[in-house]
Amino acid sequence: MVIQDRNMKFGLETAGSLMTNDFITLDMHQTVDEAIHYLRQNLYQREDIHYVYILDENKILVGVVAIRELLSAKGDEAISKVMKTKLKQVTTSIDQEEVAQLFQQTELVTIPVVAESGHLLGVIHIDQILDVMEQEGTEDIYRMASIKSDELENQNILTATIGLLYRKRIAWLVVLVFMNVFSGAGIATYEDLIESNVALVFFLPLLVDSGGNAGAQSATLVIRAMALGEVRMRDWFKMISKETLVSALLGFTMALAVSLVGMYRGGMEIAFIVALTMVFVVMIGSLIGLSLPFIFSKLKMDPATASGPLITSICDIVGVFIYFGIASAFITL
Repeated sequence: MVIQDRNMKFGLETAGSLMTNDFITLDMHQTVDEAIHYLRQNLYQREDIHYVYILDENKILVGVVAIRELLSAKGDEAISKVMKTKLKQVTTSIDQEEVAQLFQQTELVTIPVVAESGHLLGVIHIDQILDVMEQEGTEDIYRMASIKSDELENQNILTATIGLLYRKRIAWLVVLVFMNVFSGAGIATYEDLIESNVALVFFLPLLVDSGGNAGAQSATLVIRAMALGEVRMRDWFKMISKETLVSALLGFTMALAVSLVGMYRGGMEIAFIVALTMVFVVMIGSLIGLSLPFIFSKLKMDPATASGPLITSICDIVGVFIYFGIASAFITL
């Protein structure tokens, strides 16, 4: 019946750092009446006590009983006959995101934290996980916008200083500026082609933006699935095959729509080039958006970093070379 002290030696963002000593344990050899008598003496002004954890003679966690189930059981029955032996539990080193996923999957309000030996060290309550989910969601949103989040998470954007907001945004924006230099280099490479077919320039923003938009959509879907534990590294190739088909359907549909504009602006030849480019940029952009979160995850980096401006910049560069590469293949200077 010992309530253990909270262990504070664990790293940040782990189950060990979240656990508290706000729990009650019972001996598996007690009867239901003995357990209820003990609860009457120890539940006064205690909050968030929904379950009672059952220990064996070696203080190893062996079961759990919900208080409402305990109250409905026969008084002379042994706790070992009432308890559930298949219980969800975590170790101290588990990442807090995995703990949050476990709460979502099980709909529990409290989950025990155990040592490798099986000894109960603490519990994590659902209200703590709600704070974790808010924190992790905030981090992901900032990373998807390529904003450093370490100092912004606990600040109101209205009260944050101009200097802080500047520092947290400038680094990635400068990196992306230099990445976009490659887009300019691609355009310069096909300068003669552009001069002889000015109509091509009209479709350039439309095409590269479509690739970026498709990539951002794919990345968002994958990052969300990763956050919920629906997709893991082993699912990469399965996702690639599915995304190839989906992006092809999207690309052909968008190509049909844009070909009508191409026909109006530049005739049959331009319409064909624009339509063909649209298929390729949407497919490649989607596959880039799908793959980058997996690559970042493999490199032990947050997959959310792969989203937003980064994907858009990469798709812009790729789109420029695809577009003018296709155009140069069909147009004779």
